[in-house]
Amino acid sequence: MGLFILRRLSVMVLTALCLTFVVFWLTNLYPNLEKLAKTQGNFRMSDEAVTSYLGKNGYLQPLPVKFGQWLGVLPGWTLDTDGVMTGKCFDANTAEQERREFCGILQGDWGQSTVFKDEVGSIVATRLGLTGKLMFFVMIVMVPMALLIGVLAGMREGSKLDRSLSTFSIASTATPEYVSGVIFIAVFASSAFGLKWFKGSATSAMESVTFENFTLPVITIALYGMGYIARMTRASMTEVMTAQYIRTARLKGVKFSDIVLKHALRNALIAPFTVIMLQFPWLLNGVVIVETLFNYKGFGWLLVQAASNNDIELLLAVSVVSVIVVLVTQLISDIGYVYLNPRIRIA
Repeated sequence: MGLFILRRLSVMVLTALCLTFVVFWLTNLYPNLEKLAKTQGNFRMSDEAVTSYLGKNGYLQPLPVKFGQWLGVLPGWTLDTDGVMTGKCFDANTAEQERREFCGILQGDWGQSTVFKDEVGSIVATRLGLTGKLMFFVMIVMVPMALLIGVLAGMREGSKLDRSLSTFSIASTATPEYVSGVIFIAVFASSAFGLKWFKGSATSAMESVTFENFTLPVITIALYGMGYIARMTRASMTEVMTAQYIRTARLKGVKFSDIVLKHALRNALIAPFTVIMLQFPWLLNGVVIVETLFNYKGFGWLLVQAASNNDIELLLAVSVVSVIVVLVTQLISDIGYVYLNPRIRIA
């Protein structure tokens, strides 16, 4: 088991490096750098002024060198202007003995946001915490309800309960968040139907979560993901209920509830477990529409801001966090396979 985890960790590190390099290359294409220079200066800058700005800020170096400096495995760039030393890791006011040579991701330096004028690390941590709070409540609502619907539907295939719950699952998955979110706001948060039970904006939930300001975004996200997990659970449960050992238990007169809970449920949860783990990266980046719709400024909102404003350092940081979350959830999913089904062999 330890060797398996070690191998997976090695693959994760290599995969993360490859993916971040691709993102780094795309964000550092010259049109993006030119747009960044004009955004920081003015859009009437000449080509010479753009080149001068990019050169002074280390953007014109070879791509592998810039990537190494961003990671923190290569020394940061330095520039001597009329005897005044500046660089990636220090400015003109930094004392010589305090000047750092390496300042990248490995040193905990994520750079400076050109839009928010603040440290990228603190911005990402704040927005990630807000989305983490949203994800926590969504998972609490979504996972138990989805598993309950899937198990109830799969226990007796073809019954009226199965058909009803399957129809609900398909309908919830087929309804995008921007449709269900708008419907919920119109029905439960506006005066159109006279049911002003909840708030249409979740901005106040960033400071203090209440039932009134957090219900609609949570239900909007949970409803969409619930149907997919429920359908997967139902399919897995249906397959397990037709297995030979389940038939044997029935012939022995074992109570139907014991058959479901003690014999079928654990094996039926193997496939849904993977789907549930895949919800974490989806929730991290897939809540863009919901966070925008309910004005909740979390990680998805930050991704939109970084991309639309060409904030290169912030966009890179958001991409790295997304890659790490995806790879970690994949690792947890693989480990969970072994514990749910000991028959799975690790080659």
